[in-house]
Amino acid sequence: MLGRQSMCQSRANSVVSAKYLFQASPEIQTGLHVKYPSKFGEKYSKGRARVAKRPGRIMSPVVPLAVLTTDPVSGQNAWKFNIDGNSDVEVLVTSTFSGTSFQIDIQVTNSSNALTLHWGGIRGGQNNWMLPSRRPDGTKVYKNKALRTPLAKSGSKSFIKIEVDDPAIKAIEFLIVDEPQNKWFKCNGGNFNVPLPQQETLSSNVSVPEDLVQIQAFLRWERKGKQMYTPEQEKEEYEAARAELLEEISRGITIDKIRERFAKSDDQSKAHESRSKTQKASVPEKKSKIPDDLVQIQAYIRWEKAGKPNYSPEQQLSEFEEARKDLQNELDKGSSLEEIRKKIIKGDIQSKVSKQKRRTVERIQRKKRDLMQLLNKHTAGIVEEKSFIASEAPTAIQLFSKSKEEQDGGAILNKKVFKLGDKELLALVTKPNGKTKVYLVTNFHGPLTLHWALSKNAGEWQVPPKSVLPHGSVLSVGACETAFIENYLNDSPEKVQSLEIQIDEENYVGIPFVLKSGENWIKNGGSDFYVDFSVEPKKHSKETGDGKGTAKALLVKIAELEPEAQKSFMHRFNIAADLMEWARDAGELGIAGILVWMRFMATRQLIWNKNYNVKPREISKAQDRLTDLLQNIYKRSPQHRELLRLIMSTVGRGGEGDVGQRIRDEILVIQRKNDCKGGMMEEWHQKLHNNTSPDDVVICQALIDYVKSDMDINVYWNTLNSNGITKERLLSYDRAIHSEPNFRRDQKEGLLRDLGHYLRTLKAVHSGADLESAIANCMGYKAEGEGFMVGVSINPISGLPSGYPELLEFVLDHVEDKNVEPLLEGLLEAREELRPLLLSSHDRLKDLLFLDLALDSTVRTAIERGYEELNDAGPEKIICFISLILENLVLSFDNNEDLIYCLKGWSHALNMLKSKDEHWALYAKSVLDRTRLALSSKSEHYQRVLQPSAEYLGLLLGVDEWAVSIFTEEIIRAGSAASLSSLLNRIDPVLRKTANLGSWQVISPVEVVGHVVVVDELLAVQNKSYGQPTILVAKSVKGEEEIPDGTVAVLTPDMPDVLSHVSVRARNSKVCFATCFDENILNDIRAKQGKFLCLKPISADIVYSEVKDGGWSGKSSADSRQDTGTPSLTLIQKKFCGRYAISSEEFTNEMVGAKSRNISYLKGKVPSWVGIPTSVALPFGVFEKVLSDGTNKAVAESIESLKKRLEKGDFNVLGEIRSRVLDLVAPTPLVEQLKQKMQSSGMPWPGDEGEQRWKQAWTAIKKVWASKWNERAYFSTRKVKLNHDNLCMAVLVQEIINADYAFVIHTTNPSSGDSSEIYAEVVRGLGETLVGAYPGRSLSFVSKKNDLNSPKVLGYPSKPIGLFIKRSIIFRSDSNGEDLEGYAGAGLYDSVPMDEEEKVVLDYSTDPLINDKNFCNSILSSIARAGHAIEELYGSPQDIEGVVRDGKIFVVQTRPQM
Repeated sequence: MLGRQSMCQSRANSVVSAKYLFQASPEIQTGLHVKYPSKFGEKYSKGRARVAKRPGRIMSPVVPLAVLTTDPVSGQNAWKFNIDGNSDVEVLVTSTFSGTSFQIDIQVTNSSNALTLHWGGIRGGQNNWMLPSRRPDGTKVYKNKALRTPLAKSGSKSFIKIEVDDPAIKAIEFLIVDEPQNKWFKCNGGNFNVPLPQQETLSSNVSVPEDLVQIQAFLRWERKGKQMYTPEQEKEEYEAARAELLEEISRGITIDKIRERFAKSDDQSKAHESRSKTQKASVPEKKSKIPDDLVQIQAYIRWEKAGKPNYSPEQQLSEFEEARKDLQNELDKGSSLEEIRKKIIKGDIQSKVSKQKRRTVERIQRKKRDLMQLLNKHTAGIVEEKSFIASEAPTAIQLFSKSKEEQDGGAILNKKVFKLGDKELLALVTKPNGKTKVYLVTNFHGPLTLHWALSKNAGEWQVPPKSVLPHGSVLSVGACETAFIENYLNDSPEKVQSLEIQIDEENYVGIPFVLKSGENWIKNGGSDFYVDFSVEPKKHSKETGDGKGTAKALLVKIAELEPEAQKSFMHRFNIAADLMEWARDAGELGIAGILVWMRFMATRQLIWNKNYNVKPREISKAQDRLTDLLQNIYKRSPQHRELLRLIMSTVGRGGEGDVGQRIRDEILVIQRKNDCKGGMMEEWHQKLHNNTSPDDVVICQALIDYVKSDMDINVYWNTLNSNGITKERLLSYDRAIHSEPNFRRDQKEGLLRDLGHYLRTLKAVHSGADLESAIANCMGYKAEGEGFMVGVSINPISGLPSGYPELLEFVLDHVEDKNVEPLLEGLLEAREELRPLLLSSHDRLKDLLFLDLALDSTVRTAIERGYEELNDAGPEKIICFISLILENLVLSFDNNEDLIYCLKGWSHALNMLKSKDEHWALYAKSVLDRTRLALSSKSEHYQRVLQPSAEYLGLLLGVDEWAVSIFTEEIIRAGSAASLSSLLNRIDPVLRKTANLGSWQVISPVEVVGHVVVVDELLAVQNKSYGQPTILVAKSVKGEEEIPDGTVAVLTPDMPDVLSHVSVRARNSKVCFATCFDENILNDIRAKQGKFLCLKPISADIVYSEVKDGGWSGKSSADSRQDTGTPSLTLIQKKFCGRYAISSEEFTNEMVGAKSRNISYLKGKVPSWVGIPTSVALPFGVFEKVLSDGTNKAVAESIESLKKRLEKGDFNVLGEIRSRVLDLVAPTPLVEQLKQKMQSSGMPWPGDEGEQRWKQAWTAIKKVWASKWNERAYFSTRKVKLNHDNLCMAVLVQEIINADYAFVIHTTNPSSGDSSEIYAEVVRGLGETLVGAYPGRSLSFVSKKNDLNSPKVLGYPSKPIGLFIKRSIIFRSDSNGEDLEGYAGAGLYDSVPMDEEEKVVLDYSTDPLINDKNFCNSILSSIARAGHAIEELYGSPQDIEGVVRDGKIFVVQTRPQM
């Protein structure tokens, strides 16, 4: 145990560093030599004034600029500037009461491209820009003269929020930049100038006493976290303090009132001074002078005895006074100061202290924040690897393997590479013709012998039968020896050694072996080599084997350096540091490669230490070097931050000097002070001295648990085993641990204390994401004297938010609470407060990152612990938890816009629930579906970026295949995304029940009997033909697939739109099609694969039952369809009419398809409030005419040749045909006639904007023609035996309406067949997201034809993406097959806009269609009325497409509903 003297010395030296736990009184602080970093503390250090809570922001009066084109509306604090004709810049300024902090909101309307704000601040009386220190996320410094911040995009609007708290800044000036177009938007040729409002009531004639200014400045300094100020900042802070007081005076508060407020907080201090003076008068002088250091120690001892409570400032003063009284009593008894000092050391000072429960708040008050401030749109691009490395020649071993694989027909059972120092040994096991062959090949130099046997049970050695012995083999006791044979391969100058063993018997499961070179035995890391026959490994695709989708050259280099990295962590971390620049230059895949390597290390898939003695401080220094580099890349490459965080989570913090050396030194302290120098502790000591690792953290925790359990050895092993450390692993260390701990009970107290200290030391080096050590590194600590943490000094991080230490203290106080919701709120508040610092170039950024990682990790563990709390919870509680986890993911992920809108959606759903909105569950279900899509998208991204690297590097390093196969899955499961998915599954049935959704959405209700077949994707089997009625259970259905022949039902958990192509196809073909929302039901149906089921759709549900043998008649709906015979469908080839372009008035069935004719027919016949776009067309036969033009002879010949290959079944040529169509050249008459028709119809001619614009239009036309050879369209015509050559394609040309919403109407409800009910779906933006394969659901509703003004919403939208486009032209397919009766050809062919659509992530929480019931009812009823009017016009059910722009309905096409 520590001696009393050293304990007291330690206490004395740690009081100041622990002052956030026990804060000294102002008087004692002087004695403790607490120095403030500025004159604030020197001039005002008596008492801590409490600051009244400031009111929220208020709107400040704004003086309009003279250059405004539109005067601000009266009473509104805004400017409005017009730029570029259709766009406006709107500026809104708000300020605090003090007038020293401002928020400037800037919004640009009708913006199409990504815009950047080029800006700076203006000081009073100066013109040059200054660069404010407080900057929005993503801000970059431009040539040290200006700041550039990207504007966030939402629909057609761009916006940014700037906060200014520098009192020297009197105005903000800016320009708007369209960087891609190199276009600048100015204000009348100059800068936009926004003056920050000044409080006119502040009179310069009013003065504030300097002592009050000093106090106010001191309070500001405390609020800002007691930062170190430069003289210039100090002066600015004084002036800001003066401005705050002047503002209070302007509101009528007198100087006396201000002084009285400050004085209240000093009452306790003054009372103390008064009592002290009284005592000095009554106590003899020689006895009253008690040194402050003794008072300080006694106060600390009292605080410890009381249980280390969290004292208020008043209680702190009282406790110091009580400590002084304790010592004064000793003086009164006649003790000298020296005698008192000795008594303190022995603990003999009598004091009355009652044990107190630590006082802490039960819940923090979270700040209200704009979620858009968390927006991060950084995405990583693909970087091509250096070609000279990518084209490296294969090695001799690779060539040998390839030749044997080809020779044996690819029947590979196992393939494994072993490292022999810097050489390799490949083991290849094949099974051609039922016989097992084992090939061993190596580039090892020198004679080599295989000492081997065979195994009937894995790992055992059995002498092989003579029939399998290769030539020259020699049998020995229990084994056989066979010499390797040297040979050269034709394609390689490198020599290899190899041998082959053929095994005829089936009962052998593997081959154990070792190698012998001369007198030296070669083993596999100290163990036998073993190659398994019985388990077929995960098959690596050709792409994986080739390293496709990876930074291949980097991974090859890592594999080359792995033998060196295995020596120690010092070697591994230094090698990783050397490779970081290469990884950064390789882009996202390079960073992913390092992550995979470090993750393999962290999960013990790689050797940690091999025959190398390294000092802990050397490991720590290497860690420090690597984490410094990661920190620097994090600063410079925001697009890689998510992956960099994952790398850092696998690497400890590290640190120079004593941080690592303490591991060696302090184990000696434990052994010496607790008399435990032999046995297991000595073995562990030797292991620590040789090579410390993260395993030591687990071993230390296991020892602590063992001691706490009164030396129960089972507890020791349980802790080790649950953290992946087995007895075999302990024995595998270079300095093996053979013994178990064996402590005495009298050692318990000292061991618990000292091992607890040592655990913190180990975590400081190895566990960067450990919460307690991460907080200590950020808050700072210092220890002097003897024992643990000797001489360690870590300064607190500067610039932390005000109140941050108290927030972290709250987290630590509640980290093990059973009720986890307050803890989660505290953790997320801490992450939110930390985020601005993580986006800065802080000099201690990596410590902040490790703190954030620790907070993130604690969120996950808290959520898992809190599952029990939700067992009986209502939806409100579960939604709160979902929101908290989503917020955590938003703070962790790059490109988090979709998650932010999911979070806003849950907030809106919660508000609807609280206000008892009847649609809350229906809306929440749409948010749930979108959240699942977001998680799925993130999982797919990880799979795409990480898994190929894991598979390729795993192959190179010989990593266990099970670890490779689940690599990405385990990374996802290790984060809070898995917890979120679990909570979504928990609330899903609640929402479905509340919203009366049931477990199914039946899209095509048909009763069927069929054979169950389970597939991953409908797309993968769409061209298949099943020989018996088949019920397909498909995990993925996107919406554009064909339904395979013989299919009677498609069941899926996916959510294609009811009006998608596959949905229409199912209804037309009388195929049962339904989405199942209940995973349990779907799993039950999957389990019946191979059996016959009967499906009976009932309302919004499906009843299914197994059909036993003899109970199935062999007939189904599919058979009944076949019995009626397939209708004879014929396409009549259309001829060129002699004109390249025609106006809508000239549309006939010989020239254009039904799409064009219907649009022409509607003009002038629909109600005036329904708009019809102007149209022209390229009629039937134009494509064939262009193809026959002499200028396109080569293209025509090439297409004809490809079509012949297509007729022979070579379907791969479809893409080649499409590509050749794009090579067509436009004949001059076509260009001239199309231009004349478009201009005479009032449409803009693309060529007027330049030659490039016409090229864009011509390419779009050719893409429409080329879509005749889309795979889906081609196979669809084959299925119904249509002559594909007779399919002709007209092109309908229309001006695009920049839609707010797009819709599709079926005037007879397609799900129920109810002709009295209109069904429609609506999406934001253009309709391609509705009819194309875009994930998510649209808003759906029905409307009774006898009550069109009362639409009923069936489902809210979950589509994350909307498409928007500026004024442009669209070229629509209009074939003679799309509306052929009996053939649903609609949607098979492409419509192509001239300009590319902009993808916008949608925020439904601000969409009036969602949150404004009157607006929603108006739009939906207008859509329904338009559909009803068109149905009455045609006299038959219609399938109608249209858009909404500024509330007006436009119909772009209609056709008979199929």
